[in-house]
Formats: sequence, C-alpha cells, structure tokens
Amino acid sequence: MMTYHQAVDWIHSQMKFGIKPGIERMNFMLEQLGNPEHNMRSIHIGGTNGKGSTLSYMREILLTEGYTVGTFTSPFIESFNERISRNGTPISDGEITRLVETVQPVVEKLKATDLGEATEFEIITVMCFYYFGSVHPVDFVLVEVGLGGRLDSTNVIEPLLSVITTIGRDHQQYLGDTLEKIAFEKAGIIKKKTPVVIGVKQDEPKEVIVEKSKGTRSPFYILHHHFTYESNVSHATGETFTYKWGEHILRDLRIDMAGEHQIENSVVALTSLYILQEKGEVILSESAIRNGLQHTKWPGRFEVMSDHPTVILDGAHNIEGIQSLLNTLNSRYKREDVTVVFSALRDKEAADMIDMIKNSYSKMFLTTFAFPRAFSPKELRREGNSLNVEIVEDYERYIEEFLHSDEKEKVLAVTGSLYFISEVRKFFQKIK
Repeated sequence: MMTYHQAVDWIHSQMKFGIKPGIERMNFMLEQLGNPEHNMRSIHIGGTNGKGSTLSYMREILLTEGYTVGTFTSPFIESFNERISRNGTPISDGEITRLVETVQPVVEKLKATDLGEATEFEIITVMCFYYFGSVHPVDFVLVEVGLGGRLDSTNVIEPLLSVITTIGRDHQQYLGDTLEKIAFEKAGIIKKKTPVVIGVKQDEPKEVIVEKSKGTRSPFYILHHHFTYESNVSHATGETFTYKWGEHILRDLRIDMAGEHQIENSVVALTSLYILQEKGEVILSESAIRNGLQHTKWPGRFEVMSDHPTVILDGAHNIEGIQSLLNTLNSRYKREDVTVVFSALRDKEAADMIDMIKNSYSKMFLTTFAFPRAFSPKELRREGNSLNVEIVEDYERYIEEFLHSDEKEKVLAVTGSLYFISEVRKFFQKIK
C-alpha cells in the first residue's frame, strides 16, 4: 500500500526528465485510461501572466452561481495538492495517492515505448484529467496551460472556450525570442470553431492570435475592442470599475486584488463566462458576478501579509510581471517608503528585472532561497551588473526585523520567483 509521501516522491522523481514539449506521451497515457479528458467540459487558459488570477475569477463566479468547478494550476503556493482542486479546495492526500496508483502502471507502459519517459508535469496533468473525467466529475474544469500552449501537456483537451490572457517574454528558450513567436505558441491552444477571449494588448502578438482564430474559424473577442472597462478607481484593498460588452454594462464592480492588470484579468474572465452563457452552457446572475469577483483571492499576487508596516508578496517572475508590480506600487505608495527584496531562478531574465526595480526604487535587496535553480545573491548582483545593490543572505531575519521596526508607514515588497513567494508565505504562517 503506497503512502501519500511515497506517491508525491514518485511524482517528483520524474523531474529528472525535465521539460519535453509535445503531446504524444499524453495521448498514449490518456488512451490507456480510456480518454477521460473527453468527459470534461473544460475551459483552457493560456498566456504569459494572469492565467491563475483569470482562472480564479471564473471559478469564484461559477461557484457563487452554484456550479461545481475543478481547477488545474501550477506551480503550487501552499501545498502540492492544490494543483488539482475541486470547488476551491485541494484534493485530499488519499485521492493523490489513489491517482498515482492508477497512473503509475501507465507510466511504466509508456517507458517501454519509443516515446520515452513521462515528465513530472505530464503525470500531474494525466492525474487531473483522470480525476475529473473518471473519478469525480464536475460541471466545469478550468485548465491552466503549463508552458506555451501548442506543445503543452494540457493541449489534448477540446475545450468549450479558450483564453489567452497576455503575451510577454518568458521561457524564451522553448517559445522563441520574439513576442510574435511566443504568441504563435500560445495560440496553439485555439481549437476549430471554439471561441477565444484575448487579453493581449500589443498589436503584433495580438495579430498572430487573431490570424490563428480566423484560420480555425473560431470567434474571437479582444480586450478594448469587443469588451472593455472604464471609470476604474483604486480602493484600500483593490479596484472598482465599470464593465462594458455590448448590452452587458455593470457599474461599480469591485475586486479585492490590487492593480489595473487585475481589472484586465477580471474582465477577461467575465467575458469568457458571458460567452458560455450565450452558448447555453451557464446561466449567470448579476449578484453571482458581483459577489464572485469581490471574493476572489489568489495567493502571492500583490498579497498583503502585514499592515503597519506593510509587507506585500507578489510573484512577479518576468519583465511584464515586474512592470505590473511597479505600476501598482507607484499608484499606491510613496517611492521613498518602499523597499524591494528580490530573488529569481536561473532561467529568468534577472538582469532586466533588477534594472527595472532599481530604476524605480533606491532601496533594493537581492536574496536567495532553498531551491536548486535559484540564483545566489552574488550571482544576481553580477547578473544585473548591480554592484551597488545590497545583499540579504537571510531574508527571514530581514523580514522579522522589518516587521518589528518603528517605521510603521514603510512598505516592503517581496517579489520574484513564485517558488520564492511560496517559501516566504510558509515563513509568515510559521511566525503567525
């Protein structure tokens, strides 16, 4: 009898096979399991940034309306199990263990073929699709793309609708070195005659996605062209705005996640659900929309962990994410009050992110955390050609000293890798 820890250790042991783009192994494994993905009513969410937040807005509105919702997200912030969640709750340790017991023999069969070993992400994806397709069906499964789209493990589903949130420079070693190339990979999730909601704002990558949509005869809906928002005002914990799409006009919508980028994520989510309503897949009430949007939370996204002094955690792990963080900080706090602590993984464009931060804030510190691919602080300083940027070897001690300082109006923004943010959140849970 396998234990939960043995099950998770076995999944993690597949990390040694790295990232292997392609869906051939997925197709083999799912066929062995009876193609459970065919039983799911899914929504496929891709893009560089904003996938998790957009998924969360959709989930909360659907849950408030009384639907059952499964989600597949990555990476995890608090616990491994949250990658496969039902109605906002991670599935249990026992369910993870039973899924591994089901999937492990299929992975062994795959190993005996010319297709080679399954990756960790492929295994978790198969577990998710088997769970919601065969074990515990739900009304909707919201599936977040792992990497890119065209060759991503999740791209075996036939969704009711596809969403592409944003296009930015990330994972360029796999997706290409221009926004147009990256958009081409992201647009690979668009299926024939399946609606597409597009949150992308830059003209060139947006055109790539539009051309793909036209080629597949897929109706497409573009932010600030078909649907939009206006009258946005920041409040203490988030934003208020008016949503507009055709006859759908909702005034004074409120979200409790900060930043204009979160308004964009929320209106992309809402438009997606309105399209599903037009297709006869859902029935939406205004009260469910308002309550769902307002109650949406997504850990590690401009998450306030402390007030007076303020500590904010934000998983800004690429250039576009850093820009959104800086925009939100600048709109809410005095520059002289803000200190930034940053850490990153070696496969990220750390130099550009460091430059962006230090050009906005003079008080910046570089640190590291316990993760195999994390930069050391000295490596980060060399990477960013930033010999004048200070180093914090022990970020936990630094945060504790900040929390106990007398300067209660100061703000500490801890940012960078989502894996780093996950570790910092654990630290806050420990000291609370």
